[in-house]
Amino acid sequence: MKSNFAGGSDHRLAPIMPLLRRTFLGIGIVSAFLNVLLLAGSLYMMLVYDFVIPGRSIPTLIGLLLMVIAAYVFQGLLDAVRGQLLIHLASSVDLQLEAKAHDLVVTLARLYPAQDPGQPIRDIDQVRGFLGGPGPVALVDLPWVLFFVGVLFLLHPWLGATVLLGAGVLIALTLLSERATQATMAELVRLNRNRQQAIDTSRRHAEAIHAMGMQGQLQGIWREANGAYRDAQVTMSGKASALVTASRMFRLFLQSGVLTVGALLVLSGEASGGVIFASSILSSRALAPIEATIANWRGFVAARQSWRRLGDIMAFDGERQPVQMLPPPSQSLSAEALTLAPPGSDKPLVWSISFLAYAGEAVAILGPSGSGKSTLLRGLAGSLPPLSGAVRLDGAMMSQWSRQVLGRGIGYLPQSVELLPGTIAQNIARFDPSSTPERIIAAAEQAGVGDMIQALPDGYNTEVGIDGRRLSGGQRQRIALARALYGDPFLILLDEPNANLDSVGEAALIQAIRSVKARGAIVVLVAHRPSVLVAVDNVLMLRDGRALSYGPQPASILQGTQAE
Repeated sequence: MKSNFAGGSDHRLAPIMPLLRRTFLGIGIVSAFLNVLLLAGSLYMMLVYDFVIPGRSIPTLIGLLLMVIAAYVFQGLLDAVRGQLLIHLASSVDLQLEAKAHDLVVTLARLYPAQDPGQPIRDIDQVRGFLGGPGPVALVDLPWVLFFVGVLFLLHPWLGATVLLGAGVLIALTLLSERATQATMAELVRLNRNRQQAIDTSRRHAEAIHAMGMQGQLQGIWREANGAYRDAQVTMSGKASALVTASRMFRLFLQSGVLTVGALLVLSGEASGGVIFASSILSSRALAPIEATIANWRGFVAARQSWRRLGDIMAFDGERQPVQMLPPPSQSLSAEALTLAPPGSDKPLVWSISFLAYAGEAVAILGPSGSGKSTLLRGLAGSLPPLSGAVRLDGAMMSQWSRQVLGRGIGYLPQSVELLPGTIAQNIARFDPSSTPERIIAAAEQAGVGDMIQALPDGYNTEVGIDGRRLSGGQRQRIALARALYGDPFLILLDEPNANLDSVGEAALIQAIRSVKARGAIVVLVAHRPSVLVAVDNVLMLRDGRALSYGPQPASILQGTQAE
């Protein structure tokens, strides 16, 4: 199966395979003993009818009863052990995949916004739910259908043939269901993704929708997506229900057929009366795994598709971990013929940009709206992979550092400032559990936001809310600037950092830029308001995604800045 992202290999799931093999080997061994013990009930019934009743032996009856009770106790224990093995397997699979799944959510949201970034989490939930449920038990017991059919053949060939024919019909019904539901299940996943995106759009843009009276339009989009999902779900449920009903009716018919065949054999003198009861129980045991498989087939198909998607997505190496270890960057930043496209597109917005900045320099990226300034900044941050060209730090490709190590050397203030739910201190510290109050306060003071934070009722312990909604736009931007400066990173990237700042905040920003330059950092910023350019050394002029010039500030820009 080909991936939507890269090759269809599931090598990223390979570390889980030994665990699956070991667990299912253990489950298979337990199931072998369990299925053999399932013969106890039918043997007990046959022996009681054929030997105990004609011989009128109460001690024999008590002895058989004690043996069958012991067999039932062991059946219960083995069934409990098997269930616990599956529960622990489901938990272990989730444990091994959870970290990678979170990385995938971030990567997909960044690089493939048209995809549903939450799908890996739902796929893991689907796989875990199936592994921890009755579905795997039915599949493991399925081969034992032949064992019980073989026992029926030993009782009489006609009994075995009857049950074997019935099992074949039930298996055929299952395969027909597979063909009928496979495409519908894939479509159901796609429609559910559209449904989730529709409601998420309304949630994230609730204020604008309310202010501009767009509820009706967005409700129409939601109802259309929800209706398509509902119709597909009804179709799927109808097919599944029809299969379960057909299999149940046929199984009842088959049980009666087995009794009829057994009675004919007794009447013809080819079998004893106890065979009728034993064959009825054995036929139920033989057909139970098939019926259980049919009942859990929908979950099996969904789990299988989830497993394939996980293999496909995890085969996508959006963030390969480097082998080479390098010291933190400290000398230069260079862009070499850098060409970038927005997420999920191969149409460039930035074309062949090249420039070089050294430690202690500040670079401003200027140009009209739509010229690619923010896209270029995202590329410099490593958030957008280049279509061609490269970004280098100290002459090395950014990919030669792990993202976690490199991230500590980069401070990034995006155009759309979004703080994370938590306190101001946690946001400034980038949620680093090893941070200290001294480092947090130092970053806040460097951003000129320390007094503002202390003026809040809870100071650094103030909860910012989802996306920082409990703070004003200016407060969010200044706290995000402190986050970008936390830990004294070498490369600081600022996208319109003064967009929401007053004169006091802008003065603090200029001082912060001069301060980080003085300690040998590189600052790259996008700015429409020219007042911040007094702290800048070089200007990169863009138009239509291409570089017009790079060098010291033109006199006209500098004079305009000083006039302000």
